[in-house]
Amino acid sequence: MDKSDPEIVSLPPVTIRPSFWSAHQRRPAFLLLLVTGLVLFFIWLPGEARASLWTALSAQRELVGLLFLFALVTLSLIWSVGQRLDSRIFMFINQRSYPKWLDRFMWLATQLGNMLTAFLVAFLFFLQNFRRLAIEIVFGTLTLWLLVETIKAIADRDRPFLAHKNVRIIGWRESGDSFPSGHTSQIFFLATLLVLHFHLSLGTSVALYVVAASVGFTRIYVGAHYPRDVFGGAALGSIWGILTILVAPAWLAWQF
Repeated sequence: MDKSDPEIVSLPPVTIRPSFWSAHQRRPAFLLLLVTGLVLFFIWLPGEARASLWTALSAQRELVGLLFLFALVTLSLIWSVGQRLDSRIFMFINQRSYPKWLDRFMWLATQLGNMLTAFLVAFLFFLQNFRRLAIEIVFGTLTLWLLVETIKAIADRDRPFLAHKNVRIIGWRESGDSFPSGHTSQIFFLATLLVLHFHLSLGTSVALYVVAASVGFTRIYVGAHYPRDVFGGAALGSIWGILTILVAPAWLAWQF
């Protein structure tokens, strides 16, 4: 053998064991789980709540529009051009030079979308004798969290800092998948619930949604989410706020 040739070393064959939870198997499994869960949820609802929900769905154009928007954003995840645009917008926002005080402010602002914040708000309303609203917030927050985590598992979308180098991360690296944004979902759920529960004026409603949109922006700023994660979270949270208003009264009357 010519000494200039590289030495060829024979290695024992590697046995690759197929994993049941591979990506192409996991998504259909979780999709089936999601559909099954929704069916069981509607079966579990009392007849009055189901009838009320169906009647309200038929009359809620905003809800139908939000469902259509969320479906479009979700389907767009398979669009490669959309991913490139998503990445460009994310990097444009995330890679700019910002003062340290703004980083600290953005990190504090993003905590408004935390579940603990929602529970604190519920506790404050409970102390003010808005007990039904407090229960609605807790009930909606927990069920929304389960829904978001299920959709994350189905979408299986990596966080931006796993796909791009030199991403600015404010705080810590978030665990789990990227779509949709849980913080954005939570803050839009809370804003929608409060607007509908108290029948707030246009000015107050706009102010609440500006706060919610700002929290969504912070999720891009701190390096945790792409723009479409935020849009999907905003639509999903708003949908869940409307559904909670429609379902919770009948459900609470049935339970208590």
